[in-house]
Amino acid sequence: MIDFEKKIHEINNKKDFINFVELLIVNLNSNPQDWTNITLVDFLESIASWTEDMEGYYQNNNLPIPQDVNWKVFANILIAAKMYE
Repeated sequence: MIDFEKKIHEINNKKDFINFVELLIVNLNSNPQDWTNITLVDFLESIASWTEDMEGYYQNNNLPIPQDVNWKVFANILIAAKMYE
């Protein structure tokens, strides 16, 4: 079983992020029963809902709430994935 929380803490650069996303893909393909949101629509809706409520996650886990998030980068990643091969 993959400890995704540990993997998140190990992300320090672009390559680490790419490896994390690839690990998610492998996990979804090999363990779809562990995922609640396996369709793209459900996954995107979950991203929007979690982002809206994310401050609660950080507060509940005694973590600092991120202040300097570059939301445009995330938006670019999502829109590029719509057509990038």
